[in-house]
Amino acid sequence: MTSIMIEKEQLKHIDFPEKKFRNPNFSNLWRLTAFPMLLFIVLPLIALFSRVPPAKILEYVNQAQILQALRVSFSSAFLSTLLAVLLGIPLAVLLSRKKDGLFRIVDTLIDLPTVLPPAVAGIALLMAFGRNGLVGVWLADLGITIPFTGAAVIMAQLFVAGPLFVRAASIGLAAIDPELKQAAELDGANRWQTFSMVILPLAWTSIVSGAVMTWARALGEFGATIIFAGNLPGKTQTMPLAIYLGFETDINIALVLSVILILISFLSIILVKGVLHNHVRHF
Repeated sequence: MTSIMIEKEQLKHIDFPEKKFRNPNFSNLWRLTAFPMLLFIVLPLIALFSRVPPAKILEYVNQAQILQALRVSFSSAFLSTLLAVLLGIPLAVLLSRKKDGLFRIVDTLIDLPTVLPPAVAGIALLMAFGRNGLVGVWLADLGITIPFTGAAVIMAQLFVAGPLFVRAASIGLAAIDPELKQAAELDGANRWQTFSMVILPLAWTSIVSGAVMTWARALGEFGATIIFAGNLPGKTQTMPLAIYLGFETDINIALVLSVILILISFLSIILVKGVLHNHVRHF
């Protein structure tokens, strides 16, 4: 018996009070309770966009500081997302198959960077890969320095945003019917063929949506980056860091970059919730 059938059987034994006549106007008043939270979210966005007309975006977007921040942000976010996909898929496959106590701890550790305060993430990376860090001291002997470099930006983004991809991919992989895998193996497919020709095509929507959300999160990463990579214009200064600096020097730069980040985030969420989810419904 499925869980839905069990729930229906349980509902039969519940004595609900007799339904009384309800005023249609009164019964719809509860909808108004949704507006305060919605207004609280939308109002700051409206206030921000009202300060940045399209003409101002065109005026400031060609400034060297903004162009450098855009270049650093897009290139580092792309590389960190690529690493998240390459390194995250094996971990996602492992987490989708194992459910015992040890792997539950691993599963919790994967989610930990997403809830850590950004400053804590930056300090943790510095303690691990700094010149006197756990791993950094060995790298320093080899002449390799990571903090306050472009590599540090990518690592900070990967640490904070990578778990989003692992989570999305593991959920998609876990949802695949095991019988499909068994059928492929019975037909003579080896593990790689089963994974590449059966599992990946079935889980691609989760993988792509996870990659898009990881990219968007990496693009907006601030706290871990400023501590581990610094705020060096043209080198480690991403759009969020340029917003932070612009807030102190030129508020218009901060406003323009804020609008650009909001638009990118909005389009990313639309892509995940719209196009990819529509594909799932069609199939």
